[in-house]
Amino acid sequence: MHITKKLAASHAKGEPTYSFEFFPPKTSQGVQNLYDRMDRMHGFGPAFIDITWGAGGRHSQLTCEMVKVAQSVYGLETCMHLTCTDMETSKIDDALKEAYNSGCTNILALRGDPPREQEKWEQAEGGFRYARDLIKYIKANYGDHFDIGVAGYPEGCDETTGPEEHIPYLKEKIDAGGTFIVTQMCYDADIFIDWVHRCHAAGIPESVPIIPGIMPIHTHASFMRRATWTQCHIPPEWHEKLDPVKNDDVSVREVGKELVADFCRRVLDSGTTMHLHFYTMNLAVATRMVLEELAVTPASNEHNPLLKPLPWRQSLGLNRRDENVRPIFWRNRNRSYVARTQDWDEFPNGRWGDSRSPAFGELDTYGVGLKGTNEENRKLWGSPESNRDIADLFVGYMKGSVKSLPWSEAPINTEANVLQSDLIDLNGRGLLTINSQPAVDGAKSNHQDYGWGPKNGYVYQKAYLEVLVHPDLIDTVISRMDRDEDITYYAVNSSGSLRTNVPVDCGPNAVTWGVFPGKEIVQPTIVETVSFLAWRDEFYHLGSEWAKCYAEGSASKTLIKDVVDNWYLVNIVHNDFRQARGIFPLFEGLSAPGLSVKEQANGNGHVIGHVNGGAENSDLAVRNKPETNGVYDGNNAVNGADHANTTNGQKCEVEA
Repeated sequence: MHITKKLAASHAKGEPTYSFEFFPPKTSQGVQNLYDRMDRMHGFGPAFIDITWGAGGRHSQLTCEMVKVAQSVYGLETCMHLTCTDMETSKIDDALKEAYNSGCTNILALRGDPPREQEKWEQAEGGFRYARDLIKYIKANYGDHFDIGVAGYPEGCDETTGPEEHIPYLKEKIDAGGTFIVTQMCYDADIFIDWVHRCHAAGIPESVPIIPGIMPIHTHASFMRRATWTQCHIPPEWHEKLDPVKNDDVSVREVGKELVADFCRRVLDSGTTMHLHFYTMNLAVATRMVLEELAVTPASNEHNPLLKPLPWRQSLGLNRRDENVRPIFWRNRNRSYVARTQDWDEFPNGRWGDSRSPAFGELDTYGVGLKGTNEENRKLWGSPESNRDIADLFVGYMKGSVKSLPWSEAPINTEANVLQSDLIDLNGRGLLTINSQPAVDGAKSNHQDYGWGPKNGYVYQKAYLEVLVHPDLIDTVISRMDRDEDITYYAVNSSGSLRTNVPVDCGPNAVTWGVFPGKEIVQPTIVETVSFLAWRDEFYHLGSEWAKCYAEGSASKTLIKDVVDNWYLVNIVHNDFRQARGIFPLFEGLSAPGLSVKEQANGNGHVIGHVNGGAENSDLAVRNKPETNGVYDGNNAVNGADHANTTNGQKCEVEA
């Protein structure tokens, strides 16, 4: 979506907006750490983010990759910097093509700074001299696909171009097709406000957003270094407040928070802008502190339909903006699902049918494999040598002391509380849970734990459990599931032996749905055969990678390989969404070899909302939070490759 349209929609309602800038890190670990930080900062509610290009275009490929990941995986509206510096036309073409294919619709067109070894800027042979030339080229080749931002300099561009002299050049960029202006770092509200008025007086339309660039204060040294480099004016009172605490970083951030927030309030109250752009320096704390001081971030105890229109993180990749159906299996591995479906020509919008089940991408796709080095993973998961060791590892994850598992990339979140006692009990007996959700019966769509989608709606869930079962127990578990007419299941091992009570011709089973005013019923999460078999391949691949973290012949590698080679991955849906604990009794009295059966804890995974006009039970709502075994969100299943043994051909769940 174009930045200008997104900002206009919020500003028309009187809501200020803000955005974050990031730059490509120098190391691969730095890139991954930044992705994790960007993912967390999504919850701060930015209207967009932008990714810098880097002096001389050295990080151009990484910039393009980061734009793609931010758009498609993390659902962040992204603006890509693009500079003329050291850029031939062919490089510009490649960058624009990659931006287009990633779903990016916003470009910040810049002349750029010269590479460090050059004293002054030089035009590349076959390149562009000025940003306005780059803007004209983009417009000529892509029409209105890209919203094009330009740079503004309230305190002058360089030694030869002051703020007044810069304005005519700025207007030329707008006349060439620029649609919004982001300024150089500024801390003096009077300077910014006066300069905006002069821009409008020079003919730059008031419909063109002029956005102040702001760097939150992390440390006194970095603040002064950046301010000196940009030659921006620091109000004297800022020095008076910062100098006494300059050697205390915590105090600097506290004082800096108040100073920067005051600047923000002044420019917002002046009417010259309703948007703030933060140069984060790839850090989160100082930016978050300013936003909290301004009280503009989404409340943590309230559902925000703009941040969570569906139960899983939406992708903004090319052709994916209308995607609204996904299999539940990738709830804890959103990036992997996006990577394995990135080559699809069409993404599900509406019910998931046969035409919505193309082949999933190969397992060597970037983002699908196990994270971290072997050493890091051994430190994280230890060196299990028995079923008890593996059970204890999973119990630690359920309790929050273990931060991830091979199949769950993030710590278990607080929404797991409602099922925690049951999950701890199962895992303690060697029934290793991978993914789960409780039954939800009509929770309001603005519920802080379960809510998603537009306001004034209701959301529903069927109880779901994905569990790894020892081969000695699988026949007993399947026999019990076959006796319960409300249960549908799939059980598969690494060799592809599939056992299920779902008929071959049965369609997808919706396990999450929502009812909203003026809309069809939305069914964003499903269980179906092709997707599960694709997930099977990925699941056992990840288990094999976990085994490779240990030395050949070691007890740990032997144990994990046995789990991967022989244990069954089972997914279970209890189709009566008003039953709180329909799944857990299936495992009563069972435990993996070497583990004792403990008394099963009573858990309650059922949420009662407004049913038949009744009021929502707020006590239950607080107590019953959905388990996600990690985070909300979310292979090649070859036709005929997996032998299906349907044990109950009479059972076919109709979509909710």
